[in-house]
Parts: sequence; structure tokens; C-alpha cells
Amino acid sequence: MTATIRIMIAEAIGTAVLVMGGVGTAVLATTDPLSVGTLGVALAFGLSLLVMVYAIGAVSGCHINPAVTVGLWSIGKTESGDVPYYIVGQLVGAALGGLAVFAIASGVDGFDASNNFAQNGWGDFSPGGYDFGAMAVVEVVFTAVLTFVIGGTTHKRFTAPAAGLAIGLTLGVIHLISIPVDNTSVNPARSFASALFAGSDAFEQLWAFVVFPLLGGVLGAFAWKLIDDSHELDLVEE
Repeated sequence: MTATIRIMIAEAIGTAVLVMGGVGTAVLATTDPLSVGTLGVALAFGLSLLVMVYAIGAVSGCHINPAVTVGLWSIGKTESGDVPYYIVGQLVGAALGGLAVFAIASGVDGFDASNNFAQNGWGDFSPGGYDFGAMAVVEVVFTAVLTFVIGGTTHKRFTAPAAGLAIGLTLGVIHLISIPVDNTSVNPARSFASALFAGSDAFEQLWAFVVFPLLGGVLGAFAWKLIDDSHELDLVEE
């Protein structure tokens, strides 16, 4: 099996787990009297990413997010030829993870996924009624934060075992802040998974949860590049 196929499979598995863990918690575990609330959903997303960093990080780097892949590619941390394998794996995994959550949720009589599948949105589809501008700021800024942290965990001074903890906690904090605004995307694959089952309203707004996270991923990567001194360490070692 080639390295690129391993990357695609690893990213598919990792993204499926992220969707099942995060979207699954939002869909299945936020109904009273057993609701885990916003804190529980935020932890579910963060912990899902954390465990996948340890599970597949050695294979693919555990991007499980097209915005991360594009951001790291923009600063030369991901090979151009690998990018399609990452993104195909992520989208397939997202769809499979969403399908698993839908199959479970459908076990409850009367369940309707339409506008009820943790989809991202603004205006009438924002949990807190936030507008387009607020959503755009959230998606650009917090995707940039996530990519910035991921860039930092690849630094020579940063120990690999600590990477999962740092990245997972970052995603959890991002969700705590922004779930009320737009249900938190910062990940086009995660938004795609929800839209597949939430229906036409989610698909009409899906473009924004592709464009703004991708923009944020690139900005965050370049912000890290500005302060990255890895090349200086290489010179010292030589």
C-alpha cells in the first residue's frame, strides 16, 4: 500500500471519528433530561481530535480538516501531491461518520434530521441568532487559531506526545466560544457531514463554511510561519 493511500485511509477514519464524536454528541446527547450541553459538545469535539492525533498522527499528521491541510500546504508543510488524498479521505470519512450518527438517531421514533443535525449556520440558523458578519469572523479567526497551534506543535522544541493535548484542548475552547454563534465549523468536512443530512437550508449556507475556514487556515499557517525559528535551529545543529 502506498503512502498516499495510507494517508487517505487514515484521514477518512480520523474524520469519521471526529464527526461521530462531535456531531454525534450534538445530535444524540443534547436532549433533556440527559443533555450534556454546550460544554459536553465542546469536549466531545476536542477529545475526538485529541485521540485521533495519537491514533493516526504518525501516518498522516491527523489533519482531518481540509482547512488544516490547505493551511499547512500553503507554507510547505504538506506536499502538493498529497493534498487530494487528504481532502478525499476527509470528505469520505465525514460522510461515513454522519451516516453512522444518522442511523443511530433514526432509531428514535419521530426523529427528523432536517435543520436538526448540528448544522452550521447564521441568521435564522444560528443558535444565538448571530448574523453573517459574526459567523465570518468566527470562522476565519478561530480556524486561524487552530492552524496556528497545529503549526506550533510541529516545532522542534515541542514534544510529540504533547501535541494531541494542545490541539484537542484548542478545538474544545474554540467550540466553547463559538457554538452559540454558528454551531462552530472551523472544518469544511465537519460542515459537509451535517449538511448532507440536515437538508437544503444547510446546503445553501455550506459555501461559507468552506470559504471562511479555508481562508482562516491559510492565515493561521502564515502567522505561525512569521515566528517559526525551526530553520535557525537547523543552522545551529549543523
